[in-house]
Amino acid sequence: MSDLRDAAMQSKAWPFEEARKIAKRYAKKAPEKGYVLFETGYGPSGLPHIGTFGEVLRTTMVRRAFEMISDIPTKLICFSDDLDGMRKVPSNVPNPDALQEHLQRPLTQVPDPFGEYESFGHHNNAMLRRFLDTFGFEYEFYSAKDFYASGQFDEILKRAAERYDELMAIMLKSLREERAQTYSIFLPIHPETGRVLYVPMKHVDGEKGEITFDDEDGREWTLPVTGGHVKLQWKPDFGARWAALDVDFEMYGKEHATNEKIYDAICRALGGRAPNHFSYELFLDENGEKISKSSGNGVSIDEWLSYASTESLSYFMYLKPKTAKRMHFDIIPKMVDEYHQQLRAYAGQDLKAQLNNPVFHINNGDVPQSDMVVSFAMLLNLAAVSGAQSKDVLWGFIRKYAPEANAETHPGLDDAAGFAVRYFNERIKPTRVFRAPSAQERAAMEDLGRALRDPALAREMIIRKNAAMGKDDPVAELDYTSEEDLQSVCFAVGKNHEFANLRDWFKALYEVLMGASEGPRFGGFAAVYGPEETAQLIDLALSGGLTE
Repeated sequence: MSDLRDAAMQSKAWPFEEARKIAKRYAKKAPEKGYVLFETGYGPSGLPHIGTFGEVLRTTMVRRAFEMISDIPTKLICFSDDLDGMRKVPSNVPNPDALQEHLQRPLTQVPDPFGEYESFGHHNNAMLRRFLDTFGFEYEFYSAKDFYASGQFDEILKRAAERYDELMAIMLKSLREERAQTYSIFLPIHPETGRVLYVPMKHVDGEKGEITFDDEDGREWTLPVTGGHVKLQWKPDFGARWAALDVDFEMYGKEHATNEKIYDAICRALGGRAPNHFSYELFLDENGEKISKSSGNGVSIDEWLSYASTESLSYFMYLKPKTAKRMHFDIIPKMVDEYHQQLRAYAGQDLKAQLNNPVFHINNGDVPQSDMVVSFAMLLNLAAVSGAQSKDVLWGFIRKYAPEANAETHPGLDDAAGFAVRYFNERIKPTRVFRAPSAQERAAMEDLGRALRDPALAREMIIRKNAAMGKDDPVAELDYTSEEDLQSVCFAVGKNHEFANLRDWFKALYEVLMGASEGPRFGGFAAVYGPEETAQLIDLALSGGLTE
């Protein structure tokens, strides 16, 4: 264990780098609360989404990394701001018109349009908890409604009233003049309508912990800041929550980065210690535009998980969190195969390399072996050439290539085969375009077809290629179950037909035979699909059977 901890203390993996920063907070003295607190926030105005998954997953990775280098207990809180007023009616709920009269009411006071829970906020909180539980996250759930109403927040709210002018000074620096005229850190909840009011304060009594204001009809009200009668504006709420809970670490998207100094200043003004924070870059769609819940661009978590495993999504989330990444359907196969490449590499790595390997953090140190004897990209190509409508078709090819494999011994591969069939039929098949070969490409493909049927002829082609390159290396008998030997045959044919760039030759094979511009190594495809079957596919393409 000491070797592992020593290696973790030196690791350059970003979760360990963040964990070491947190450890420095308590280098001299353990936290009085008895644990290190990690927090993630959630706005329950809609259903959980892929950003929610990423934030909790990444926070959990830092938490687990901290637990490896420290004996201080940890806790993760998922905080739902369900006291926030409903600013607009979601378009994806039943009978949205019925919710119009509830605008600006706290989400926990808005009727559940699905008719399942006591409020819309309770409904979305339940969806969040189900979502987090599905992925096995360990957390404690906090509701802003309960936090404000139960008294847990009272001390900080009273202090906010006492230090109102100081807190307002922090906030006013960041506001435009027009907004500053009516701004208050406190948002009263109207005693009659239940609406969250954005109104200026007439008076804040720090001693009594009360606020006085006029409502929208000009009536004057005085309310205590405690007991759930008032909530804080979202920026002050951020910092006040840190102070109340003594949060040690929180991460958020870069849209919050400009507010970090405000959050920290609010926290300190209320007597708290600002936490460590981590600002991550946002996700972009295939056009480089920011992914938005409302516009529906990009990939949803349900869509990703209909085409690939949770681990592939976790792998995507782990990579370079401070770099903006394009998140679109085309990257899913790449993430699956990269994840399994890292799994295969892990067993042969030393401890230092293992701690830097994403799969260590994705699997919390309990790293499984990959059972993907065929890559996901290869499965997609098999689905393409076979017209597979079920994974059973793909298993027919897999068993010939890897007789020891079956669905029971290779469950990950079995799942991937099903995912590949769905991905091909839904994402690739509708848009793929085959093309006819050029004269040079046709002649080369005719030769390749003959070579795939005749290993002796293929050997002669390799010898001819070597001679043209000034080599006289001996050429052994070819093994047509070997990816390397079949790749050598493809390579020799391309060289013998004088392709200036062999990349163009392999690209032509995929465009003519599969309607795609790229794929896994063609020798590997021929080994899995079968040399004779690949030759038949070439015959079909050259006869025009794929472009008709």
